[in-house]
Amino acid sequence: MDVLAPGHRRLRIGDAWRDATGGATFTVEDPATGKPLAEVADADVADGLAALDAASAAGPRWAATPPRRRSELLTATYRALTARSEEVARLITLEMGKPLAEARAEVAYGAEFFRWFAEEAVRVEGRYNTAPQGGYRILTVPKPVGPCVFVTPWNFPLAMGARKIAPALAAGCTTITKPAAQTPLTMLLLARIMEEAGVPPGVVNVVTTRRSGAVVSALLADSRTRKLSFTGSTEVGRVLLRQAADNVLRTSMELGGNAALIVCADADLDVAVDGAMVAKMRNIGESCVAANRIYVEEPVREEFTARFAERMGALRLGHGLDDGVTVGALIDEASVTRIDELVADAAGRGARVLVGGARPDGPGSFYPPTVLVDVPAEARMLRTEIFGPVAPILAFTSDDEVLAKANDTEYGLVAYVFTRDLQRALRFAEGLDTGMLGINRGLISDPSAPFGGVKQSGIGKEGSHEGIGEYLDLTYAAIDLP
Repeated sequence: MDVLAPGHRRLRIGDAWRDATGGATFTVEDPATGKPLAEVADADVADGLAALDAASAAGPRWAATPPRRRSELLTATYRALTARSEEVARLITLEMGKPLAEARAEVAYGAEFFRWFAEEAVRVEGRYNTAPQGGYRILTVPKPVGPCVFVTPWNFPLAMGARKIAPALAAGCTTITKPAAQTPLTMLLLARIMEEAGVPPGVVNVVTTRRSGAVVSALLADSRTRKLSFTGSTEVGRVLLRQAADNVLRTSMELGGNAALIVCADADLDVAVDGAMVAKMRNIGESCVAANRIYVEEPVREEFTARFAERMGALRLGHGLDDGVTVGALIDEASVTRIDELVADAAGRGARVLVGGARPDGPGSFYPPTVLVDVPAEARMLRTEIFGPVAPILAFTSDDEVLAKANDTEYGLVAYVFTRDLQRALRFAEGLDTGMLGINRGLISDPSAPFGGVKQSGIGKEGSHEGIGEYLDLTYAAIDLP
């Protein structure tokens, strides 16, 4: 199936859509069928550096572009994405696997970053004030950091790119995006949409490749690169941080998670079950903010578990484009195998599977929604990111106990708490080692809020007013004025 115009399956570098050096390509597949969708240019190091050439050349003019003009171009991108929502959503479903309804939600979410940062582009401010001791003035001048390298994941192929590109452009930076090899088509379409919206050549460059390590390493080693933003695993993030250190690059790292979801005995169980379904099953569980461990206070454990398992068991598995499907394909067969092994490990240690737990026959990378109870502390799924539709439920009897268990992880991205007791909610907010917290809701992602974690879950914030600051350097001038 040909899902993208042939000219736009190529690399976007400067003012051209071009083949990779030597004409190399790779195949993008539909994870629900295993069938090919398109052949995409497979860049090498020379192509990556050509993109950096283009970004560097375009940088001074883009930085000097009036903020209002940058804002207008971001607004035009927002409107174009909104107008073409169905086209973009279908492409996301085809190359990534999520149900069409979720793909539409991703387009709306991703588009909002362009609208939000269109508004922020005209609000970048420095300050001028008298030094406390008098005699001179303090002037601060924000400036774009320069060419940015973005490495984006496959699970939100539009939104994760938009969350980086929009603030960078608002700040006056040029960009090079290396999308995941499993899902490059959506980013290529976004580049085309931005080109048509009037974004100048060289400002948004896209390099697709299966040789990510070599291409990204070459970009980070070049002194013209001034910023790296990465969304992906903590393991890869550590490698990139080491490479970024040589040129002392500004970095934003949105890494792995092991989110605890806590249901207190005083919670509204209708709200808690709804919230847990969203926190666990958004994006088929393939999300860094997915609920990974569900802790339920003993008095309501049985009722919550029964209701949650019933909801999980009622979900429909299938191709994301089919009517009524609520759980699509996972990204690839390796993900299915990994999740199956985590479930088998827990069951082998004594956990009971209430729903799901067995991969279906037939083509496609599918795994059913699965609920486990009596999961022992030694189970691997409690120590690692599941990244799929599997929910282990565990009991707790006191706040101190569940806080200790929730914090017993190297990650600190997000947590969720369900309680009707305000003081209890505030104690959890202060006691949980996490960058984000959902209280009585399972969805926390919002372009107007600062997204980011602590500990091994990342560095920096994306979105919100803080997000544009990640792309600005600050010059301080001391002005003598007796």
